[in-house]
Amino acid sequence: MNIADQIQVVRLNMAKYCAQYNREEEQVRLLAVSKTHPVEMIQQAYDNGITEFGESYLQEALKKIEYFKKQRVVWHFIGPLQSNKSRQIAENFDWVQSVDREKILVRLNEQRPMTLGRLQICIQANLFDEPQKKGATLPQLSSLLEIASELPHIKLRGLMVIPPKQTSYQAQKDQFSEVEAIYNQFKQEYAQMDTLSMGMSSDMQTAIACGSNMVRVGTDIFGVRGTNHQ
Repeated sequence: MNIADQIQVVRLNMAKYCAQYNREEEQVRLLAVSKTHPVEMIQQAYDNGITEFGESYLQEALKKIEYFKKQRVVWHFIGPLQSNKSRQIAENFDWVQSVDREKILVRLNEQRPMTLGRLQICIQANLFDEPQKKGATLPQLSSLLEIASELPHIKLRGLMVIPPKQTSYQAQKDQFSEVEAIYNQFKQEYAQMDTLSMGMSSDMQTAIACGSNMVRVGTDIFGVRGTNHQ
């Protein structure tokens, strides 16, 4: 299948899962994870209605952002954040979903050009104590959310999570339900939060069942990732 066909399959599956779990289709946004894929493939996705793309490698992403600067593309940074790259991220991206510590949050706020409006932020949460993964632990989340909610050039949107990989629906659901409960608890305190970025190609169904309203899909749209990045 070509990219157009693959996007259609993804959207049909999203619609099916929304109907199955009593979610409104428009409640769940599709973020196409385009990291390592060339601009030609991103252009095909854009031509088939995709407007939001996720990138993890700054230098690769900057070239793509320049290529698409005349088109209405929303760029999400979803990769690990390094302090020495925060200025370029603040100046070029619409969203940053991988904020995991106060230092980065403060730098993004300070470095965001006022002419671009507030930078949309999700705090990346590591809720299952996985040492190999980035993300704020549950005790750290409260502090980060409070800081994010008060910074003038930041708009707090919600949480981004990558739960441990599970193969069975029930094992996925146990984890995602826990995430949903934590998100809903924080949402009571921070009413501006409207985004739970959770679920990828392999667990999109469970994520939608458990309240995700942004799924990050790469493989099911673009195929297996390449390795050409900086």
